[in-house]
Amino acid sequence: MQIQDLPYSDPGVPDARSGPRFLWWLWRNQLGGQLKSLAWGLLHFVSVSALPFCVGLAVQAVVDRSGTRLALTGGLMLLCGTGIAVGDTFLHRTAVTNWITAAARVQQLLARKASQLGSALTRRVAAGEVVAVSTGDVEKIGWFVEAVSRFTAAALTVVVVGAGLLLYQPALGVVVAVGLPVVALAVLPLLPRATRRADVQREKAGRATELASDTVAGLRVLRGIGGEELFLDRYRRASQEVRHAAVRSARMWSLISAIQVLLPGLLLIVVVWHGVHLARQGRITVGELVTVYSAVMILNYPLRHFEEIAMAYSFSRPSAKRAARVLSLERATDTDGSRAAEVPTGDLYDPDTGLLAPAGRLTAVVCGDPDAAGRLAERLGGHPAEPGSSVLLDGVALDELPLDSARTAVLVQDKDPVLLSGTLRELLDVPASGAVPAKDALAAAQCEDVLDALVQGSLGAADPMDARITERGRSLSGGQRQRLALARSLVTDPEVLVLDEPTSAVDSHTEARIADGLRRLRSGRTTVVFTSSPLLLDRADRVALVHEGEVVAIGVHRELVDSEPRYRAVVTRETDEEPATADEGALVGARQELEEIEERA
Repeated sequence: MQIQDLPYSDPGVPDARSGPRFLWWLWRNQLGGQLKSLAWGLLHFVSVSALPFCVGLAVQAVVDRSGTRLALTGGLMLLCGTGIAVGDTFLHRTAVTNWITAAARVQQLLARKASQLGSALTRRVAAGEVVAVSTGDVEKIGWFVEAVSRFTAAALTVVVVGAGLLLYQPALGVVVAVGLPVVALAVLPLLPRATRRADVQREKAGRATELASDTVAGLRVLRGIGGEELFLDRYRRASQEVRHAAVRSARMWSLISAIQVLLPGLLLIVVVWHGVHLARQGRITVGELVTVYSAVMILNYPLRHFEEIAMAYSFSRPSAKRAARVLSLERATDTDGSRAAEVPTGDLYDPDTGLLAPAGRLTAVVCGDPDAAGRLAERLGGHPAEPGSSVLLDGVALDELPLDSARTAVLVQDKDPVLLSGTLRELLDVPASGAVPAKDALAAAQCEDVLDALVQGSLGAADPMDARITERGRSLSGGQRQRLALARSLVTDPEVLVLDEPTSAVDSHTEARIADGLRRLRSGRTTVVFTSSPLLLDRADRVALVHEGEVVAIGVHRELVDSEPRYRAVVTRETDEEPATADEGALVGARQELEEIEERA
């Protein structure tokens, strides 16, 4: 896999049982790239490590005044230099490729999991944690997966050089062979403590990220109640905790780095001292002493990769654990389904509540519990996050259909839809039947003022469709974002459209026009609207009251207002202390006021 081939057509099924298992699965799934990196790493490190032998041969050739051996040594050094250059170039190339492709695979897996779980994801994992996994964590995971092959090449090179020194000069080679394991493994006792400190830093950073994400998402509300300073102080404290944890972690890693510098230096001193002693006795030549000295000095380079792999694993392990936790989440139903892919048309029926939405009709659902309404709306879309009886569309269980087919048949827009950054044209460029033009959808959602606001906020955008929408539509009001999301849903023109409080943030006049536009544009299509707005309820063909998890009343709005106290309590906010039969004159007055609002709209 090359970078230009991304994204993967299929990122695979990850082993998410634990963080280490997930890292091992990633490494195995790019085995070809790892072997390439290992091969180029061996070429680079062996060429670097061969230079001391060439230097020793050159020095000895000069001492012996042998021009032939000096010329031969020069050729060997040129060959080593070429190996260093070529190996380093392609090692860097393959290492970066492995890093990016591993990170891209993790991001694709996370995106696929988010798509499968839908709104259930943020109910089971904090939104800030998902953001942290999909940004900083993927880089750390990619770093470790990439570093494994370079570490393996470095470790093999150290073994080869140690064995070569034993054969080349046994007297000094024994010292090097004994000292190298000590140098390489001396930091192992410190790694558990360094790992724990890195875990603490990662945990505190994750909490700070979650707090920042939640604060930014609720900034408008916080400013409205004057709470931004309170949350700012909380984030300051959280960020200071991250800083203190980072300093403690850095102290441990600096100690490990110091040991990685000190011990090779001590080994070099021992080799030189013992080598000089042997040279004075005539047991080794000057060239051999220079060779061994240079080899030990050069070995510091591959030995540094022992420290890097320890750091990479310490930082990637909690990140991999976090990613595995998200990827291990499963839906209550199988996304592949047990039936062939199809898009049924007909009545929508929920056996759990008894809710029936006739085909081609506008059905309004009144539910006193907003959370219960959200769960019911999600269940109507098929493949809910929680187990239960499957919703039937024309008698076909949606849970038995593949997830893509179920979502094609039934589109659910929740009460907090998200607008992605980009142009308005890109926002409305969604899979659709093609029967509803974007212009008609925007008009039905009453987006005229939204288009004007987008054009004013985008420099050089004469066409509203080319106007830019900021991240999550933050430059727009809540009502404007809500109407754009409704227009996007209308453009798709699904067989069944489920809307959860689509007009909760707009004024009554705009709401009345949206109700008329929705009814007109969705004529002949099945539409379910969860709402308590009298304006929307009055335009519905059928209204169902859901109380304590089941449908308790069905009719039209005006009939239910007159006959059903529980319906009236939700729609008119009438309390138990205000009996429904106490003042019919007030009810008539409210109805007249509603009619006047509709006429003005």
